[in-house]
Amino acid sequence: MSTTLAKKETVSRKWYVLDAAGKPLGRTAATAAVLLRGKHKPDYTPNVDCGDFGVIINAGQAVLTGNKLQQKYSRRHSGWIGGLKEVKYDRLMSERPELAMELAVKGMMAKNTLGKNAMGRLHVYAGAEHKHEAQKPEAWTQE
Repeated sequence: MSTTLAKKETVSRKWYVLDAAGKPLGRTAATAAVLLRGKHKPDYTPNVDCGDFGVIINAGQAVLTGNKLQQKYSRRHSGWIGGLKEVKYDRLMSERPELAMELAVKGMMAKNTLGKNAMGRLHVYAGAEHKHEAQKPEAWTQE
């Protein structure tokens, strides 16, 4: 039995819209990571960038389960002494929900150039409107 491997030149990319309203942040991020990486396709090849474009809408209405809003932190470090910056997720979700979603998806992507290129195909919006109607995106229904 032969194995079909995708080539970079033959990859066709589609646009998908994910609605995060009322859904857990992590589940939406995991679905987006699968779409961006191309793991939902039958001709998925791990060493070829064969993923699709993803548009996440209503990121501001995504929910965090349990006590994550009060207990979870987004941390970054400048590299200097005392350069640790911490933001609680209740503040992050109220001020910049797009960043919270992007961080969740980025943590689920490959830590190499394939993951970096795939993150370039992700578009996150806090509200229901997006500016990608010209690409005719399809609504992603599988969860």
